[in-house]
Amino acid sequence: MTARFAMVDDATALRASIADLLPAMRFVSVHRNVEELLEERPPADVVILDLHLTNVLQPAASQGIAAVRQVIGAGYRVCVYTQEERRFVLAACLAAGALGVVSKASSLEDAEMSFRAVAEGELVLPPAVTGLIEVLARRGAFTILTPRQRDVLAGRARGLTYAELSRSLFLSESTLRGYWRDLTGTVSQYLQATSPGDIERALGLGPGDLIDLWPETPPS
Repeated sequence: MTARFAMVDDATALRASIADLLPAMRFVSVHRNVEELLEERPPADVVILDLHLTNVLQPAASQGIAAVRQVIGAGYRVCVYTQEERRFVLAACLAAGALGVVSKASSLEDAEMSFRAVAEGELVLPPAVTGLIEVLARRGAFTILTPRQRDVLAGRARGLTYAELSRSLFLSESTLRGYWRDLTGTVSQYLQATSPGDIERALGLGPGDLIDLWPETPPS
């Protein structure tokens, strides 16, 4: 069955044009805020969700991690689609249960691939979070990866393509993609189970630096 998508974004132009920009995707609804989405409950498999939804017309709209948690709590898969670049905020979205984070600076082709991957249950990691996880692995805070997964993580954190990794690691691209799928599943479990204090200690941050960004409790 063709995956069904809904979008929540406060940008009127994007809501009006998204179906034309991505004509191969099936959009069943678009919404200006999470409250509207949850009231209408469209039959979507994935909600493409902006993080920043408050504006002068809807100053009390839910946004950020709270919005991610509300949409997931309603039974939807969430892919965050955002201009946000802070790596800890993006990691917090995944810790809250989002299956993907996609930059609005991405090409339409890359964005569509990511949205479809989320619809299939795959985790889509943005480069900023890949780099964060690679640092945590090097500092001993993320120890459950196999040596080969570490190689793949390090390569992806440096921006290497599967073709480039294939040449350097002497493995097929399909094998590397398999390692990456397994690795992202492990990353998702790690982020949802860890605490901001664990990450702060591993990265040498001040106590409490992440407390306002991170979900208070793992999603059920």
